Amino acid sequence: MSNQSGKQVSRRGILAAGAASAALVGSNAMSQENQTPDETPEPDPAPDTLNPRIIACAEKLVPIEFTQEERAQILNGIENQLQSIASLRGQKFENGLAPALVFDPRLPGKQFAEQKNKVEIPAPAKRALPANADDIAFAAIAQLGQWLRNGSLSSVKLTQIYLDRIKQFGGKLECFVTVTDKLALAQASAADKALAAGKDLGALHGIPYGVKDLFDTKDIATTWGATPYKDRVANEDAYIVTRLKEAGAVLLGKTTCGALAYGDIWFDGKTRNPWNLKEGSSGSSAGSASATAAGLVGFSIGTETLGSIVSPSNRCGTTGLRPTFGRVSRAGAMALCWSLDKVGAICRSVEDTAMVLGAINGVDIDDASSIDMGFSYARDIGQSDLTVGYDPAWFDDDGANDIDLAALAALKKLGVKTKSVSIPDLPYGVLFLSLVAEAAAAFEELTLSDRDDLLVWQDDNAWPNSFRQIRFLSSVDFIQLDRLRRKVMLAMDGVMEDVDMLITPNFAANLLVITNYTGHPCLTLRAGYHDVPARGVGEAGDKTPVRVPQNISLIGRLFEEGKLCALGRRLEATLAVHQEHPSNF
Repeated sequence: MSNQSGKQVSRRGILAAGAASAALVGSNAMSQENQTPDETPEPDPAPDTLNPRIIACAEKLVPIEFTQEERAQILNGIENQLQSIASLRGQKFENGLAPALVFDPRLPGKQFAEQKNKVEIPAPAKRALPANADDIAFAAIAQLGQWLRNGSLSSVKLTQIYLDRIKQFGGKLECFVTVTDKLALAQASAADKALAAGKDLGALHGIPYGVKDLFDTKDIATTWGATPYKDRVANEDAYIVTRLKEAGAVLLGKTTCGALAYGDIWFDGKTRNPWNLKEGSSGSSAGSASATAAGLVGFSIGTETLGSIVSPSNRCGTTGLRPTFGRVSRAGAMALCWSLDKVGAICRSVEDTAMVLGAINGVDIDDASSIDMGFSYARDIGQSDLTVGYDPAWFDDDGANDIDLAALAALKKLGVKTKSVSIPDLPYGVLFLSLVAEAAAAFEELTLSDRDDLLVWQDDNAWPNSFRQIRFLSSVDFIQLDRLRRKVMLAMDGVMEDVDMLITPNFAANLLVITNYTGHPCLTLRAGYHDVPARGVGEAGDKTPVRVPQNISLIGRLFEEGKLCALGRRLEATLAVHQEHPSNF
């Protein structure tokens, strides 16, 4: 941007001048109101001089109110404070550098059962390899593994099937930033040779996947979905990419994500829902959900800070598992919010998510929030005397529908006990401010340099404006938000004390916000279909209803994903709606 003289003016300078001008206008009006006819007003200070009037104006943004004497006293030390801030801004902070204060979802005194990193899934019934490549592409991981191990399918052939589908449909869906075809075929060939030599690396051996473009991949672009970073190339692989390589999985490419992990709009397009191309796939794991739903990958990796696995999974009808905070390392992933970011699987069935979590779970010293907790899964784990909690109001309000009610009825048919629960009344929505504050710190460079103007999405609720606005959140209020978070953790612990898990419509009762802030795991799975017009930010035009899927969510106790997946598998089988594939694209 530029001023009328043609000189470049930074946003920081404009804000400072604007604040000073507003203070002067406001103070002049007040002084004139209170002035008697024979009084002479004091001369106005220079606009760029710190003075009590600027403090008075700034108070309205906090908000708080001081006396004139207190404002004068504040000014005595404010220059030193500003110098300290200038010194702080002179430091270079890499995105992955976590704050010294690290979030831990475990409340003091709580004990957790030991788990042994073991995933037990029975071999599927023997099934001949289909002649139709589409049927192969949509098969479950265990079924693909069986074909790979009995020699009826090679990883190279499977990889080529997915690459062909990406070439055919990826452009329509805008779900891949980068396709790593040569690397994928090389990894697939290595996987085939290893199996032929009797070296089986586990359930994901030879299975092609896509990884959200927030994860570093050596010598391959990792763009974070944002124009300022679209040419960014990492020097090494992220933890998650390394773990999947060690598990024998085949990297097909980098799936799209909303710019800086928000929404489905990225620097070169908008990722589409394969069930309805007129709407976005939601975000920010937009490409991972879209590609998985469309059968372009065997599975995918996403991340969630505040809904980025649950929301696109609900939109696209995929099965998403958001693990307990700290269970999966984020090393080498873009940090949006160090105390909230989580890494999880997006698949087409519940047991697929358990298989992926079994491969990526593990403690990592390079992630300050990493927790050493094993992961166990078997179909019968914890399935005796299960108690599932829910509040009837979640299924009665305007946000619920017949699909949610049918899912609840199906759950009750499984023979589990149900218990009515109540979420304490707290201002959960205000917690979002702390997410924005952390994100603004992670990307402060964009705000201070005006490079936030490069981001495609510039609406009021988009990151650029949110990052500017949150600068006026006081540090005291930020700490109070963290104390509220502790209060919410205690409240949620009380809710979960007498139940093994909760069943809820995906976005009911602030539970998506609550459980992201408390760190509880969530499994979202397809529950049915309904006819709705195109949804999403900025969607307009044809509002003809289209048949699309809808999910239901199960929320588990901390680190009890195994129990969550075991019941989720049974519910999935009872609902029997997860095997239909989109055909509109």
